[in-house]
Amino acid sequence: MSEPVDGPTRALPVTWRPRNIRIVAYGLAVVTLVTMVVLAVVLPADWRLQDRVGLVMMGLVGVAALHLLARPRLTATETRVTVVNGIRTHVLEWPEIIDVRMPVGEPWPSIDLADGSTLAVMGIQSNDGRLAQTNLAEFRALLHERGEAEEPER
Repeated sequence: MSEPVDGPTRALPVTWRPRNIRIVAYGLAVVTLVTMVVLAVVLPADWRLQDRVGLVMMGLVGVAALHLLARPRLTATETRVTVVNGIRTHVLEWPEIIDVRMPVGEPWPSIDLADGSTLAVMGIQSNDGRLAQTNLAEFRALLHERGEAEEPER
């Protein structure tokens, strides 16, 4: 999608997070929780305390679900890469990663692993536009710097 970054790469550790989805998810989380609390306060007097607490608890469940949408990140350290996607966290060593690619139209990049599988990297999202391209180029540069094994001597 974009060329690797020329020159020195960023100092490690570095963490990439999507921008737009975090703004939307946490914004909706605040609106959801405030709405449920206000509803619990202004309900008619014939609503019991457990009904009001139930409304706030439903708001908290909504906040938790929205947090799962905003949670993804990609962290690179000297020795490993951590991919956090919604619910699951994957910790990989640099040599386990063969390549990273994000074809046009894909929502996030995929990492090709040495065992033949692929792993989605939701920490970089294409709807962030230029930021996503920059983050992908930075990660790709780090991958080429750290992930490639040295050729054996002959």
